Amino acid sequence: MTTETRAVDRGSIRIGHVNKVQYVKRDIKKRKCRRMKRSVPVVPMALQELFVSCRDVFKGPGTVPLPCDVDKLCRILDNMKAEDVGLSSNLQFFNPNVQVKGSSSRVTCTTIYKCDNFSLCIFFLPATGVIPLHNHPGMTVFSKLLLGKMHIKSYDWVDPTNTDDPAQPRQKRLAKLKADTVFTSPCSTSVLYPTTGGNIHSFTAVTPCAVLDVIGPPYSMEDGRDCSYYKEHPYASFPNGEVALTEEEGEGYGWLEEIEVPENSHMDGIEYLGPQIIDT
Repeated sequence: MTTETRAVDRGSIRIGHVNKVQYVKRDIKKRKCRRMKRSVPVVPMALQELFVSCRDVFKGPGTVPLPCDVDKLCRILDNMKAEDVGLSSNLQFFNPNVQVKGSSSRVTCTTIYKCDNFSLCIFFLPATGVIPLHNHPGMTVFSKLLLGKMHIKSYDWVDPTNTDDPAQPRQKRLAKLKADTVFTSPCSTSVLYPTTGGNIHSFTAVTPCAVLDVIGPPYSMEDGRDCSYYKEHPYASFPNGEVALTEEEGEGYGWLEEIEVPENSHMDGIEYLGPQIIDT
């Protein structure tokens, strides 16, 4: 999930949680004693474990986590629940039968934590909300669907050479379809790599959704990790390309054409109000 984080970095609109996403409300009970100790916020074990592991696993630009480290992060994320980041399926936003005041088809995002090596972000997609087809240059991304039902479509380049070279002219390039599936929470974590695993992907919400993304390293225009967007064309539209495929084989491929930033890629950024990570 990402252009995703660029919306926050570029100072996008802040939206109050009262009418948008909200977080779990916690009741405060008064104790019958004269002296009350100041309560210390409790960080869910899974969230803190995720943070500590990310700090150990992600080594910065140009590196990819080892398979054992990928398995470690997946195990943590697979066991994470919405409550670990202050959310609940009981919140009005996630009820498909309730029209949330001030809601729209725009996606909302919030950043739990960000440093030079990785970022932890949550994306909130209302029903029919879309994060259009985009890439993750030089990144490894873990996506965990916390709540809702979502359609994910992803591609990898057939020839990944110079994939992220900004000097390359915009043209249609052949890509292999990696996923075209509807996921329903709770489900396993999805992982994409710099050149494999579905590095170019799109999200379409079937119901209101919340997705936790672990991105390493994060997007950075200054470091050449900016986001590109693509338009899909069926393989049959340009059959005389670099690879000769039968009609049946061609269904697993598509031509991707880089496009300008689409209107539906814009996101609203909100402050993260869930449990805070302890950065020691």
